[in-house]
Amino acid sequence: MRSVSTLQPLIVTPDINLHEAQVNDAPALYQLIDHGRLYLREWLPFIDSSFSASDTRLFLQTVTAPGNLQEQVYTIRFQEKEAGIIGYKAIDRVNSKLEIGYWLGEEFQGKGIMIRSCAALVANAFEQMRMNRIQIKVGVGNSKSSRIPQKLGFKLEGIERDGEWLRGRFIDLEVYSLLKREWQENPVSFASGGSDRS
Repeated sequence: MRSVSTLQPLIVTPDINLHEAQVNDAPALYQLIDHGRLYLREWLPFIDSSFSASDTRLFLQTVTAPGNLQEQVYTIRFQEKEAGIIGYKAIDRVNSKLEIGYWLGEEFQGKGIMIRSCAALVANAFEQMRMNRIQIKVGVGNSKSSRIPQKLGFKLEGIERDGEWLRGRFIDLEVYSLLKREWQENPVSFASGGSDRS
């Protein structure tokens, strides 16, 4: 595992910062999961297998392992408190594409944190990582989460049938994508404020 941060922090707003996830984030993140368990488990498969800070630590060890080149995970900090996770997965440098995934603690909902954090990761992927395509998958019916890609200009490509196993059944996923040329034509930024409350 990486013992020190190798990714530059992303300063989204004075209140919102994205820091490379570290193993020592486990206790705070697990507390966030445990306090919002009923809320989070509706759409997050991993919640039902997260029973202790050790489980969260194991996840962080996996995503921060030196050989893991397909994921970059950030801890979202709002006013210096851990608020959730956001990151890149399925990073494909050959084809210049990746996927963004995210979750936010229940108490931090409705403050515009996620839309701004996601906008920052989109800009970073296109500008710094030189990606051409970004994808976001959202469970069908998860309207709060689907508003994120919609407001950032992503296009709904279609439905991935039975795309995820959630609480004993398969669910369909909405597949959203954004291409670099589309973003360059109409870059969406919520970093400085705006009316979004996601």
